[in-house]
Amino acid sequence: MTSRERILKTLANEGPDRAPRQLWLLPWAVNTYPAELDCIRKDFPDDIISVGCRVKQSPLEKGDLFEVGEYTDAYGCKFVNIQRGIQGECKEPLVQDEDWADCEKVHIPYEWLEFDIQEVNENIEKFAKDKFTMAGHCARPFEQLQFIRGTENLFIDFITRPPKMMEFIKKLHAFYCELLEKWATSNVDSLVFMDDWGSQTSLLIDPKMWREIFKPLYKDYIDIAHRAGKKIFMHSDGYILSVIPDLIELGLDALNCQLFCMGFENLSQFRGKITFWGEIDRQHILPYGSSEDVREAVRAVYDALWANGGCIAECEFGWGAKPENVRTVFETWDKISKRG
Repeated sequence: MTSRERILKTLANEGPDRAPRQLWLLPWAVNTYPAELDCIRKDFPDDIISVGCRVKQSPLEKGDLFEVGEYTDAYGCKFVNIQRGIQGECKEPLVQDEDWADCEKVHIPYEWLEFDIQEVNENIEKFAKDKFTMAGHCARPFEQLQFIRGTENLFIDFITRPPKMMEFIKKLHAFYCELLEKWATSNVDSLVFMDDWGSQTSLLIDPKMWREIFKPLYKDYIDIAHRAGKKIFMHSDGYILSVIPDLIELGLDALNCQLFCMGFENLSQFRGKITFWGEIDRQHILPYGSSEDVREAVRAVYDALWANGGCIAECEFGWGAKPENVRTVFETWDKISKRG
């Protein structure tokens, strides 16, 4: 069974030969455990590959997001990083005016639209043949708005809803739609979007507000993918239990979320309704747990959410994670999910 076939059977709950795999990496892991990482990659190759291509750079972007110092993103937002290998924080919001009168200073990176579809298709053929491929760009409206305005200010703005902010959201959303539409014309198997929506215990805003402002945006992204015959995946950290039914309603194919902070007794109701694209607890188990803790964690995911598919063995090798625990994640998924 090829990786592409394996993912499609998993998404359809049609009994793949094993749970598909995907390893996520922070540069910290690459820098800290290069030899261990090479062995994990060799023994447990990914089934999902993100496909990139050459993209024209924004004139504002400079620095390295994962190096100590300052980094300016494509929109003009400045990040400060104090530790190599992880992402820094945006300290100075671009938009300072409470009415968003100064939002014109934000640069929308239309340069990202100037990529070559033929190059994408050639990269798929050359580097990811028979793999399940994912677009190299994603939409992330909520997170980018936080970088632009600052989290606390943005939450206040969601209540007052200044007209210029709502106009800017439409502009940003139109850009993301155009970006996803172009990626949908390539040979990738899936599109992706992301926004970290949860705290440790709840959604960051009232679910009603989420449905009013952001659910329509996500519907457009999902519809773009499905019209083109593509799958679409979403990532969101934190406790997002209250909006998972909405994402299922919209037709989202796979969701990457922090299962262990929401509780499997709450998540099991969604078994067979959506594919859970990982993940294993990276707050406690991956950095501090024993191998047996990891095996029990994988088994808990399998018992609660596996339904002849419906789970992808995604694991993030991020800050503090033990390489032996990352290896155990994939070993355990292979053992418990292999047919026959």
